[in-house]
Amino acid sequence: MEEQNTTSRKFKVYLAVLAILLLVVIFWLFIQRSQLLRLVKEKEVEKTEMQHELDSLMGEHNKIKTAYGALSDSLSAKDSIIQRNATEIKKLLDTEWEYNKIRKKFALLQKVAQGYVHQMDSLYTVNRELQAENEKIRQDVKTEQGRNQNLMKDKEELKQKMDQAAYIKAYDVSATPYKLKGGNKEQITDKATRTDRLKVCFTIGENPLVTTGKKIIYIRIQRPDGVVVIKSKYDTFVFNGQTLPYSLREDISYQGKALNVCVDWTKKDNDKPAMKGKYIVSVFADDKAIGEGSFELK
Repeated sequence: MEEQNTTSRKFKVYLAVLAILLLVVIFWLFIQRSQLLRLVKEKEVEKTEMQHELDSLMGEHNKIKTAYGALSDSLSAKDSIIQRNATEIKKLLDTEWEYNKIRKKFALLQKVAQGYVHQMDSLYTVNRELQAENEKIRQDVKTEQGRNQNLMKDKEELKQKMDQAAYIKAYDVSATPYKLKGGNKEQITDKATRTDRLKVCFTIGENPLVTTGKKIIYIRIQRPDGVVVIKSKYDTFVFNGQTLPYSLREDISYQGKALNVCVDWTKKDNDKPAMKGKYIVSVFADDKAIGEGSFELK
């Protein structure tokens, strides 16, 4: 009987110890579960924070690419590295719990992204400097072109002035009508019916700019009715592209000095009497009108 009681007491002790151990294990499991839940919650918070940081970094990176436009194409290789690392970090956030490892990768990504921004800023600065330099070159070229155009214009104007100045001029153009008497004597007259000869005189002015040598002088005597007095229908010359009749022609040797010239027009026996009214005398040389005078017959 005593032995049975002893056995019963031992069994109860074992049960008590086992119960205590079970309670300890249950308490320990509860503690572990609480710690695990807290760890999971902390990891989720850390994951969310890292995801937000990654999204923020990539959003800023893409804004920079858009802002710099075509200039960002020159750093496409570095952009590919950034995009590839961002994709890898996203996958790790969904599959890995070792966030310290992911943090290191994220820190490396931030460093690459900062380098991208720095290089982009440098390229932008260089590009702006080049644009400013190109604009200055364009302005310098434009200014130089303007100067050249002005020089060409001045040169053309000077040439025109030289061309205008480099021709002979006939001054004091006069025409004196005469009546011829026996022995070819001349008597000045202003009567149309008595006019037998007309003496046209003028002075070729001095001009060192004119090429010296032979000069052909053409004289046109225009009647009051506008008809030019001629000796022959073949007596013509070209002026400004037009063929004009002339009354008198005189060849001179011009040496750059003033030269007095007189040319006579004499009426033929079968010519009609001169017309009353005002006559215009025009002098031409070197395809230019060089002088003009007039006289009147009554």
